[in-house]
Amino acid sequence: MSDKKKDLPYLLCLLVMPALGLLYTLLNTDTREAVILSTTLDEWIPFVPVFIVPYIFWYAFILGYLFYFWYKDVHIFMKTMSIIVIGELICFVIYFFFQTTVPRPELTGDGMFIHLVGMIYSHDQPYNAFPSIHVLTTFSIILANINIKNKHSFHSVFVPIMGSLIIVSTLFVKQHYVLDMVGSIFLTVFIYGIIFELYGVSTKKSNQAYLKE
Repeated sequence: MSDKKKDLPYLLCLLVMPALGLLYTLLNTDTREAVILSTTLDEWIPFVPVFIVPYIFWYAFILGYLFYFWYKDVHIFMKTMSIIVIGELICFVIYFFFQTTVPRPELTGDGMFIHLVGMIYSHDQPYNAFPSIHVLTTFSIILANINIKNKHSFHSVFVPIMGSLIIVSTLFVKQHYVLDMVGSIFLTVFIYGIIFELYGVSTKKSNQAYLKE
């Protein structure tokens, strides 16, 4: 861990997360005539309260793997942070000009999962839906994890499985629609292609030229 001391300042980039959270909260209103993007497929998807568990686990998943990326490869950490920050800022612009909403089901029953859903509903207004930040950040971790070298096989299996559960949980707890999920995936892939592929190619070329010299 002593070798990582020089990389400690990079962790300060995580301080941007609360700022992004504040912007999200400020935009999380219906003052811009929110639109409903429901499809037939969404009507077929049932409300399944138990999916609130992976939905809430998202918080630990994102923060935990950002720390893990920093520990394993600070360059991948910074690229992942770039995807998240750029992606969320794009989402905020969309929320401002094209606000959407997801009508929530009436909560009945007295189980633990119902109470957890109620807690999330009470702290997060049903707006800022398209694209889904839950999906954007989770898919960013899934894609970035592919680039981590010499990782334990646990992470190769856990990240895509848990990430997929988190993504579909947004549909089963009725926080998002299918179009919210698909829009986030396309947005994430687009930014990932620029940050990891185009930038990565230019970096590799520069390194090759340096070695030849």
